[in-house]
Amino acid sequence: MNSSADVGAGASASASASAVLAPERRVVLEATDLRRTFTGGSRLRPTHVSAVDGVSLTLHAGETLGIVGESGCGKSTLARMLVGLEKPDGGSLLYHGTDVTKGRASDRKLLRRGVQMIFQDPYTSLDPRMNVGDIIAEPMAATRSASASARRERVAELLGLVGLAPDMMSRYPHQFSGGQRQRIGIARALALDPDVLVCDEAVSALDVSVQAQVINLLADLQRRLGVAILFIAHDLSVVRHIADRVGVMYLGRMAELGDTETVYDTPAHPYTQALLSATPSHSRADRGKLSRRRVLGGEPPSPVDPPAGCRFNPRCWLATDECRTVQPPLRSLALREVACHHAEQALAEAIA
Repeated sequence: MNSSADVGAGASASASASAVLAPERRVVLEATDLRRTFTGGSRLRPTHVSAVDGVSLTLHAGETLGIVGESGCGKSTLARMLVGLEKPDGGSLLYHGTDVTKGRASDRKLLRRGVQMIFQDPYTSLDPRMNVGDIIAEPMAATRSASASARRERVAELLGLVGLAPDMMSRYPHQFSGGQRQRIGIARALALDPDVLVCDEAVSALDVSVQAQVINLLADLQRRLGVAILFIAHDLSVVRHIADRVGVMYLGRMAELGDTETVYDTPAHPYTQALLSATPSHSRADRGKLSRRRVLGGEPPSPVDPPAGCRFNPRCWLATDECRTVQPPLRSLALREVACHHAEQALAEAIA
């Protein structure tokens, strides 16, 4: 996609300014070995879909962490667990050092207040029967965190913050464009002063030019408010502009995780290489790389019956018997973490 060409200086400046995180930045959200399995089928023939299988990540204050991967790799399920909409089957989720998966109900309430989601579809995520003022004020009303007059003042402030006029609060969602509706969704997510925003494909339903506006808005809000952002997207170009670090998921597991420029410039996992090589480019310099593109054969394995060992092994050109039998752990290599038995060889090929 060419949306990266339309992303303004605001987003790229945010990524470049925070390319290396300061060591004193505190960890806001920490997931360790998160797992989620869904059961389907019939009672006599149940099926078990492993949507997320042992994902670990950390999110620092003021940081943007991008998550990319094919459809069905578990990105949205991971996002729903991080905001408390799905309960993990295993692992732990720490919010400011407190395990909210096994803690008290009050701890889970803190997670729901402090970690808010911006949904993919700005059309269906807003109640058409409520006006904009009521939509944005609903989180405050639900938590009884402010009086009616204070809520109205806060709604006007939030509308201005996302670039909309305060007098729009009496209008209904159908009176706005898609980009304006997503701004309303962002304002609603900010109503309780969260320190983490989870963006689940928050720009994929928008026109390319509108995507750039929303991305720049998120970057501006991050600079002004200091919120951490988990940004899930299919568009690798957009993620490169906005993210400080990027995680690549494949079939429920993390394949590679590291600094954005490191992962994009020298990918060490074969799947990351294939994913990046499939990204269209409009630059003349990149056209010479077409001969080195990795074209994957076949379809991704089913999460109902995932392959043993490395889940990428049926499509990997470096796969060996070890890959087919032993699950590779996420290990440190050249300023990133990668889950591949032959990462050194893959990295050497990427650098060559």
